Amino acid sequence: MTRSRPARAATALLLGGTGALVAPTLAARAWTASTIHPINSPRLRPAAAALVLGARVWPDGRPSLFLRQRVEVAAALFARGLVTQVVLSGSGHNREGLDEVAAMERTAVAAGVPTEALLLDAFGVNTSASIANAAHRESVIVCSQEFHLPRAVALGRRAGLEVQGAYPPLLWRSHTAIGYAREAAATWKAVLTTSGTRD
Repeated sequence: MTRSRPARAATALLLGGTGALVAPTLAARAWTASTIHPINSPRLRPAAAALVLGARVWPDGRPSLFLRQRVEVAAALFARGLVTQVVLSGSGHNREGLDEVAAMERTAVAAGVPTEALLLDAFGVNTSASIANAAHRESVIVCSQEFHLPRAVALGRRAGLEVQGAYPPLLWRSHTAIGYAREAAATWKAVLTTSGTRD
């Protein structure tokens, strides 16, 4: 059955809206693709520091899976000799009143990173803030999930950093799908504002 003209118009509007929503994300991916790699990639180059971006912490102080993975990526970079310093950047007092950075520090030490190699940034309240706080460094490898890195690396480039991205093995679960979906809106916000958005 041939669809009516209003139905065709609605479909076209929906497709056009979807295209507009994901356009900045696709642009960020195209711009940063050559510098974002899985943690075991030989294409990662040495940098001054690993920059770990904050994420959820559970009420008992444990890092969420995503946060633990980010710290473990940085620990792997340190173990490989690709970085000599690990910057743990998150909120020292997040919306739930929890300390993301303290959880990150405990996880990093447990993963084998010596305390003298750790630098704590308790003012990394969002991706843009973490990037801005690290902008004085010569180079960084941003550690986060794959869905998050195109925006983070693009922000780093915009801040004048020599920046790469490293991510843990992909986990296909509901939170990952939500992460990809949220990045579309977050990337639009990063385009339209200078203050960034909450991770």
